Amino acid sequence: MSSRAIGIDIGGTGIKGALVDLDSGELLSDRVKKSTPEGGEPEAIVEVVKQIVDELLAEALDGDSLRVGVCFPAVVIDGHTMSAANVSKKWIGLAAEELFEKALGRDIHFVNDADAAGVAELRYGAAKGVDGVVLLTTLGTGIGTALINDGVLVPNTELGHLEIDGHDAETKASYAAKERHEWDWEKWAKKLQRYYAHVEALFSPNLIVVGGGVSKHHEHFLPLLKLRARIVPAVLRNNAGILGAAALTSRAHVEPHGGAPLHSTTAS
Repeated sequence: MSSRAIGIDIGGTGIKGALVDLDSGELLSDRVKKSTPEGGEPEAIVEVVKQIVDELLAEALDGDSLRVGVCFPAVVIDGHTMSAANVSKKWIGLAAEELFEKALGRDIHFVNDADAAGVAELRYGAAKGVDGVVLLTTLGTGIGTALINDGVLVPNTELGHLEIDGHDAETKASYAAKERHEWDWEKWAKKLQRYYAHVEALFSPNLIVVGGGVSKHHEHFLPLLKLRARIVPAVLRNNAGILGAAALTSRAHVEPHGGAPLHSTTAS
């Protein structure tokens, strides 16, 4: 079985993909990126994904045997998209995995985008080699989360929607909230402290990994947080979705019902 796979990361503004070395987590091709079609409707997005996959397959000598992983901004249950973030509401309840498989003419692994990023950070990034509970959060328009215990992904956690002090947590602690209220780093850090302390009390993570574009400015806010768990910035950034989607295609690391034992302690 090939140690390479194609990872596709679908977002509200862009769709990107690359050929990935599953052992090292390195990109073996240039990233192919195309704009998400206006309106984000299913048929249009599927067509763009097909174009990207076809372009990447054309570069690979073993294209017929390559597996494809796709991550998407939605809760994914049994291949169905049960929500839709920054894309058409037509995705809600759609048999999306089947739709992609028909268009691509091959089986795929289909997963929530935050879950893919969490898997990538555990296998190749900031959480590599960490046992126990690892929580990835992405701070952006909302708060995306991925929860992994001893290398097994618990999918679709959506912990950005926890109710804290009577509010949806992401309305107070996301990066969008910081910008909307024009908070400085210290003011925002107080909101983050309330959020992460609550999550820590519920899940007792060994490590919290903070992703999203703002993570490149981590020195301004992470040192202000006081938690039991170690909290660190993500390292894979824009490639996390691609890498995680590709990694989850590996049958050596995927369970039949959506769990993803990555056995990070054995990773080289």
